[in-house]
This record gives sequence, C-alpha cells and structure tokens, in this order.
Amino acid sequence: MVLILLFVALLYWSVSSTSKTFGRSKILSPKNSETVNFKLYDSVLIAASTNYNSNLVKNLMQGEQYRKAWSEPVAVQILFLDTLFGGGVKILEEGGGNQTHSLKLEGPNGIEYSLRSVNKDPTPLIPDIAYTLGLKNIVVDGIAAQHPFGALLASQLAEAANIPHTHPKMVFLPKQDFLKDYNEKYGNRLFLLEYESDSWVDWTKFDSITEIRDTEDLQKLKMEQGSHLSIDKRALIKARLFDFLIGDWDRHTKQWGWAIKKIDSNYLAIPIPGDRDNAFFNAEGIIPSILGHPMIIPTLRSFDDKIDFMEGLVYPFDRYFLIDTPESIFTAEAKALQKLMTNETIDASLNVWPKSIAKLNGSEITRKIKQRRDDLVKYAKEFKAEIDRQGIVTEALKGSEDNKLNPKLLKCFDCNRN
Repeated sequence: MVLILLFVALLYWSVSSTSKTFGRSKILSPKNSETVNFKLYDSVLIAASTNYNSNLVKNLMQGEQYRKAWSEPVAVQILFLDTLFGGGVKILEEGGGNQTHSLKLEGPNGIEYSLRSVNKDPTPLIPDIAYTLGLKNIVVDGIAAQHPFGALLASQLAEAANIPHTHPKMVFLPKQDFLKDYNEKYGNRLFLLEYESDSWVDWTKFDSITEIRDTEDLQKLKMEQGSHLSIDKRALIKARLFDFLIGDWDRHTKQWGWAIKKIDSNYLAIPIPGDRDNAFFNAEGIIPSILGHPMIIPTLRSFDDKIDFMEGLVYPFDRYFLIDTPESIFTAEAKALQKLMTNETIDASLNVWPKSIAKLNGSEITRKIKQRRDDLVKYAKEFKAEIDRQGIVTEALKGSEDNKLNPKLLKCFDCNRN
C-alpha cells in the first residue's frame, strides 16, 4: 500500500509540473518576434519548443527522452512565401493530421510542397478518460519522445540507402502579409518544408513518372488498369526494413505516396515514405514504458537496440501489399541494405544536424542504428513470418474506407487469392 501511495504521489507531482498549455516555439534571438523585421535577417536562433522542460521526478515518471534537443537553440533559415523558389508559391489548402499543422503549397513549376509544423499539438488525440483522471498533460508531454530533428536525419540516411524521401528542410516562418488568415496559426513558428507525397507533377529522380499519388488513388488506378499496374515490392520491403533501422513505428497507409512509372503499356508504382515524426522515438520513463507494453498499445514501439515485438510493427498496409512475397526477397533486401548502411555512412549522416544536436543525441542514435543493421536479416525473416501469421486484410485500409473496392482487391493488391 505504501508503494502504491508513493507511486500516486510521484504521478501527481509529475503531472502538476507539466506545462499546462500547448504553445508556440519560443524565439530566443531576437527576443521579441512580434516587432522584428525578419526581412533584415537570413536566419534566426530558435528552440523547437520550451514546453518540455523537466525535473527529476518527471524524468523518472515520463522519461528524459529528447527534452534537451527540443529546448536547444539552433540557427534556422527564415522563409518568406512570396519569394520562395524565386517566383513565390500559392497556398493550396490547410492539411495535416491530428497533431501536425500543415499548409500545402504549389511552386512556380507546379510541384507541390508542404510546410509541416515541427512542434505538435496532440490535444485532439487525448481521450476523455485522460481528462477525467487529470492526465492530459502527460499526453501532451509525450511529444518529447519525438526527436524535433529526426526527420532531417531520416532523410539523410534514406538518401544514402537509395530510398525515396521528401527532402525535408527546417525553416522559420515569420508572420507575413502573404499568410493572410493563416498568420496567427502559422506565423513565427518552425516548420519542415518538404515535397508533397501526393503531387500531379513529378519531383523524384526517377524517369517516366506520370504522377505521384496516395494509396487510395493507387487502389483506384489498380481497378482501372488491373494487371497492367503493379507495385515495386522490393522497393517497399527495403523501405519497410529501413523503417526498422530508424525506429519509425508509425507507418500506416496515409504516410505513403507512390510514384507512378510508365513502362510501355504498363505502370509500376514506386513507394515514397513520408512523415518521419516518429523516427528514433524514445519512450523512456515509467509511464511511457507501461503504455508501450504489448498488451496496452502494441504499436507504440520505442527505438531501442533491439526489436523485441515484431507483431506491433506489422500494419494492415504490409499485409495488403506484401503477403504473397517470398522470404528470399525480404532477406535479399535486408542484406543489400546492410551493405549500404556502413558505419562510416551512418556516422556521416549526423552532419545534417546542428553540431549541438548531434552532440546531445548522435552517438546513442547511431549506436542503435548499427545494432539494428547487424540484426536486419533476422528482422526481415520475422517481418515476413508475422505478415503471413496475421494473414490477409479483411477491411479497407486506413484512408481508403470510401473506395468501392471489389472483394478480391480488398484482400490484397496483387495476389492470386480468391
């Protein structure tokens, strides 16, 4: 009973010491962002967020995670949308998921981009029970497990692995007349500027790409083209194994684009991973460890040295596209990826980070990547086995619920099952 009371007391202390509001990034230099003429500067010194400052009790209960990286000031390029890419951009629409605020942009050449907020707002995801128990601030604080610069490192590693990526770049978007009604929500904040993984105009390095579509549109195209459309299964397996290397556990359907390549009268869909918010996810502390237990939230996997619960990493997306793929392809792609991800390559990838950030987290993250790389063939076999164990999907993929798919296409994209 004494231990239970002590746990409750520590939990209350931890909750009460958490910031009560979700705020914007705090500008550190210059200090007054509302009165600065940012057109006079090329960059600004800023921290991603000071919302996740901590104490010993919070570190114990909720984990130290990446709090220091969030509060570390770094120099970031200042961005004005009316002069971006020389001719400026058009704001197409507001987007984003439950946590991320984003703007979809169109450049002078028709290529589409997105601005995705670095700081997140998880409040839409907080269940009613969390409010009832007074645990709202613990959920908000959980963003500290995401690395604010993780997407940049994931992109650098993907480039070395010859895996398509959206080329994110961190920028500071000051308030500006061009934003109009979006100024209050988006002005004076940090964003990732990157290519959109759903674009009518090709931005990839591949030849003969007709368009870049999301998974729902890919399924519609499959209904039109039938056997004339296939996916690059080797590329998808390679991309998914790369997800294991960087500890990105959040890889549902909506986070993939497809570059449609025309080959004579046929089409090949090449997967493009997007949204690296949860790469290198570090769920330390008593509470995150409990939440990440396989019996509670099986998909919430922390970036540790080893993968110990493959079941939580297999999505309906994997079963839909890969269920009939031979194990030999999984192991071959794992071995090829091992050769590309040398120690020197992994270490050099940290150059994409500011030196202060690399000093904080670089050695631990690269050590874990190397350990996972060494075990990658083992994980590839487990991945294939778990896909087979879970079997074909029986419901529409997330984001494709409105598609009127025929029963055969509902089960898998390109297989011989009845």
